Amino acid sequence: MQWRNKTVYPFSAIVGQDKMKLALILNVINPKIGGVLLRGEKGTGKSLAVRALANLLPEVEVVAGCPFHCDPRRPKELCSLCSAKVANGEDLPIVKRSVSVVDLPVGATEDRLVGTLDIEKAIKSGEKHFEPGILAAANRNILYIDEVNLLDDHLVDVLLDAAAMGVNYVEREGVSFTHPSQFVLVGTMNPEEGELRPQLLDRFALSVEVRGIPYREARAEIVRRRIAFESDPVGFIEAQKDGQAQILKKIIDATKLLPKVQLSTEMLDLITSICVDFAVDGHRADITIYKTACTIAAFKGRTEVIEEDVKEAAELALAHRRRRQPFEEPQLENEKLQESIQNWYNNKNQNIQKPPEQSQVPKDNSSQSDAKNNNDQEESKNDAASEQVFEADSPYKVKPLSMSVLDEVERKGTGRRSKSLSNSKSGRYVDSAIPKGKAEDLAFDATLRAAAPFQRQRREETGKRNCFLLEASDLRDKVRERKIGSLIMFVVDASGSMAAEERMSATKGAILSLLLDAYQRRDRVGMIVFRKDKAELVLPPTNSVDLAHRCLSVLPTGGRTPMAHGLLLGLETIKNYLKRHKETIPLMALVSDGRANVPLNGGDPVEEAKLIAREIGCAGIKSIAIDTERSFLTFGLVKQICDEMKGHYLQLEELSAAPIASVVRDNLSYDPEVS
Repeated sequence: MQWRNKTVYPFSAIVGQDKMKLALILNVINPKIGGVLLRGEKGTGKSLAVRALANLLPEVEVVAGCPFHCDPRRPKELCSLCSAKVANGEDLPIVKRSVSVVDLPVGATEDRLVGTLDIEKAIKSGEKHFEPGILAAANRNILYIDEVNLLDDHLVDVLLDAAAMGVNYVEREGVSFTHPSQFVLVGTMNPEEGELRPQLLDRFALSVEVRGIPYREARAEIVRRRIAFESDPVGFIEAQKDGQAQILKKIIDATKLLPKVQLSTEMLDLITSICVDFAVDGHRADITIYKTACTIAAFKGRTEVIEEDVKEAAELALAHRRRRQPFEEPQLENEKLQESIQNWYNNKNQNIQKPPEQSQVPKDNSSQSDAKNNNDQEESKNDAASEQVFEADSPYKVKPLSMSVLDEVERKGTGRRSKSLSNSKSGRYVDSAIPKGKAEDLAFDATLRAAAPFQRQRREETGKRNCFLLEASDLRDKVRERKIGSLIMFVVDASGSMAAEERMSATKGAILSLLLDAYQRRDRVGMIVFRKDKAELVLPPTNSVDLAHRCLSVLPTGGRTPMAHGLLLGLETIKNYLKRHKETIPLMALVSDGRANVPLNGGDPVEEAKLIAREIGCAGIKSIAIDTERSFLTFGLVKQICDEMKGHYLQLEELSAAPIASVVRDNLSYDPEVS
């Protein structure tokens, strides 16, 4: 067998990662499963496996010249163009083509994803013209989304809807177009860069946690194979010929066998019992386990689903659906799954003494790892006895707040915090304007109003009486408004003077409440911590509040107070971020007792902090200062620094975490002078 691409690493040569390979193969056998999400560390072979699998698959028949690669053997799934040819008695020309991997870039727009309708042409000529997008190219291929967690939520919704229905539906101003869009959906993500929201996680049928292989022998084999492939790709692929052929044969045989697979009422009862025991929301998990178990049985050459198939399917379908709270890690407890199966078996067979043989659960080394981590932490504590880590007070729900941004900046971000003009085709239509170039988002009603006064004159000049005549000068684009998120940059004092437990715990509780609100409002967050002799950017601006929560949880307290360092780093971080994201609405939140005692440039530490604070105020960056100072003799330094920043001043002793969070939200507004 000759492989199409001589530079793609063979699928059969991938060492380990059996769950990842199985999940990919199952979706190729049965695309109706609904895709797979590969979560894991960078450099673990996620994208390599996807492209290797595509290169392994056989060629498929398509209609020649069809932009949607229609299957000529399935007339019910033809696009409108091919259906029209069949209706006119034309024969559909057939060619063979390779299954390809279609990439969805992180920065793709909605039009690039779903395709565009030329409304201007439809109005002028009455013709429906559709420009295919990525979903058209993905039909009968593999749609690969690297870093899916960095995509805008509305784009993820659109592509998951298309994956579920197998059809892409586009409508603009009453003009609509549909085409088939059946593809194998594969998303990858690095959890360190932020999680997908639970409602979007649930839309992926399967998920696999991909980790680097910890065994020396296996890692050495990975290196040997990769070096051999790079040295002689053709020879290496030839050596893998038999292994590739075996996998391909199993996939083809399973695809043919799948329609014959039966899942008994007993196995369906097991599926529903597992989902009930795991308290899974909705019914997607049940349906996914059903489809996956049938496909596993077909892959293993059976026409009857057995208990082991259901268990294996549940491991793939439930892990990412176990996440119930914003800061909880998606995970699946194998022991609980085995216990659920055992309980179902016991309830079904009360009189049988011997239960089915339990599947071997991999030895959990987490206790050893935890013990090692505890020892490491204990050693660190001994090395720095003055440092302490306090737990945060319990967070609570923050009241919603919507704000209008009073400027003319068009923003492309997404969120639920502030209303702003949108530079995309999403958002509420609030006005119309003359297009700066080609009309991309035509305002149908405004265009007709602009053209209406000239109809009599144009009809007389052209002699056309029964049509509405448009010219380029009549065209109007829509002005849209949408809600976007903000950037909250926390500058947190973690010096020894903050060590009073009630103060640091309350401070962490206030920040944690804000993180929950930021999670719900699609804000970005960052965190700077200053203590000892410097400030550190512990969390660059990110949409992952999970990472911010982790940083907050392990934040130690101790040492001196380099406040000027913290303010300067906060200012520089926001300015650098605004250079790349000029539309961002920033807020700096300083949390400190103000007792600065580490100079920045050898001067007075407090005066240097005031100088940096003055720069923040002059830059137009909105700010708040939460004063944690609590003693009979107060210096009021945070108040002085806050005045220099032109921010809002708060005392922690007077307000609980809830009012603090509320004031932060009240002060989230945009100053158009910031650029």
